[in-house]
Amino acid sequence: MAKKAALELTPEEAKEVPMVDLVYELLKQSEEPLHYRDLTEKVAEIKGLTEEGMRSYMAQLYTDINIDGRFVCVGRSLWGLKERYTLDQASDAAVAASVKDDYDDDDYLDEEESEYDERDTRDEEDDLLVSEDEDFGDDIGVDD
Repeated sequence: MAKKAALELTPEEAKEVPMVDLVYELLKQSEEPLHYRDLTEKVAEIKGLTEEGMRSYMAQLYTDINIDGRFVCVGRSLWGLKERYTLDQASDAAVAASVKDDYDDDDYLDEEESEYDERDTRDEEDDLLVSEDEDFGDDIGVDD
């Protein structure tokens, strides 16, 4: 009999099971949420894929996990089963609270100020264009 992987599947069975269902089974076995990288490594092992082979499926698997209602992101690239979390724990606010900011508030304010500066400049340019258009209308003899 063929050797079975962590989920007690034969290699033939593992090839037939969708990757997103393997992720579900892996999370069901785990008591903790798992990092996406760990999930992909385990799925690759179960499916018998090389690291190179798994790379071609990583984006699709991530998309599948995101749109599948059974999963919830509970931290930066940490995935768990939605059924194990309350609404508060699975909300965007809870996820945001568990993720450390990559930059401080001063950086954010600098970026925000530069965005407003650009908007102010564009508004002034728009005003100039409108003024020129009004003058142009007078030159060609358009009556008000």
